[in-house]
Amino acid sequence: MDFKVNSKELENLLSKIYPAIPTKTPMSILEYFYFELSEGVLNVYGTDLEISLKASISVSAEGNFKGLIQAKRLYELIRSFRETTVYFQIEYDHTLYLATDKGKYKFVYLDTDDYPEIPSFPSANSEEEIKEVIINGDELKYSLEKTSFAISKEEIRPAMMGMLFEFEPEGLRFVATDGHRLINLLDKNVKHNFEEQYVVPERAISVLTKLLDEKDVKIYLNKTHVSFKLSDIELISRLIGYKYPEYKNVIPLENEFTLKVNREELNEAIRRMLLFSVSETRKIKFSLMKNEMEISAEDIDTGASANESMECEFDGEPMDIGLNAAFLSDVLNHLAPEEEVIFKINSPTKAIILLPTKGKENFDLLMLVMPVRLNA
Repeated sequence: MDFKVNSKELENLLSKIYPAIPTKTPMSILEYFYFELSEGVLNVYGTDLEISLKASISVSAEGNFKGLIQAKRLYELIRSFRETTVYFQIEYDHTLYLATDKGKYKFVYLDTDDYPEIPSFPSANSEEEIKEVIINGDELKYSLEKTSFAISKEEIRPAMMGMLFEFEPEGLRFVATDGHRLINLLDKNVKHNFEEQYVVPERAISVLTKLLDEKDVKIYLNKTHVSFKLSDIELISRLIGYKYPEYKNVIPLENEFTLKVNREELNEAIRRMLLFSVSETRKIKFSLMKNEMEISAEDIDTGASANESMECEFDGEPMDIGLNAAFLSDVLNHLAPEEEVIFKINSPTKAIILLPTKGKENFDLLMLVMPVRLNA
């Protein structure tokens, strides 16, 4: 059985599937691409059991084929070719030959019998209810990029190692928190007719963000899995089966004081203060006054210290607040391209809310950082 394909088209296909191939796994079968050729369409699958990727292209072929091909070796080989035609010759003794005008390359392929089953959405054989929603790819990418940096890396809180997708009457809300920062973004453009919560793992979010473009994405959800269908690829992920924390309880309602400041100027000052802060805590002090704020840091162990002043607008009484400079800088980076940002403040011990001054139309974005003790 033979087929041929353009090397760059195949490289593009394999590059989309390769992120699902694990680098280290006790299940060696996961280190293979699953090739399925049927009626001139080549489907390629890959999975690490947490996420699965599927994609397909049309090829010039005679006959059908199913087999597992070592992913890393094949991907690196195809990547190394200049644009050319690659000929696949498949023998019944589990031998596969690739040929170009420059050379011939031999692989051994495996049967697909022991390969993990990849869920199908929607499945005609399943009676389980599947929710479906369509979202613009650019809007989804914007939401994920604004939110995902705050996903927790701590395994002791597994629900927080994912992003909450909360479908509510106003739209689709994205929430991520690591206990130090909380990002809450509502996309009012998403239309649906159900109210549910799903927690999507960080790995799926990371891979999906790189695949998204301006085209619409179909999202299918059941109780255990989520599928994101793009124009030429599908990503399927297990959902995290733990209840997400009651994040609304963390967002203060009484932050009545407003601080308005230039975002980039503040971020530049914070990065300089980081050089003088204690590496374990990254603590810096904000001294707020009506039209001016002072930012300072001190490393007692080395005797190094720094302080800067900058203009601001603050409508509360003067106060000192301690914050983790690294966490705050992350938040300010993800509020770009805002020229000015608004801090909503209550006291030095209460969570601080950051808001964009303009924001994106039909998106409500709220970022929250927890203060640190100045005398600790």
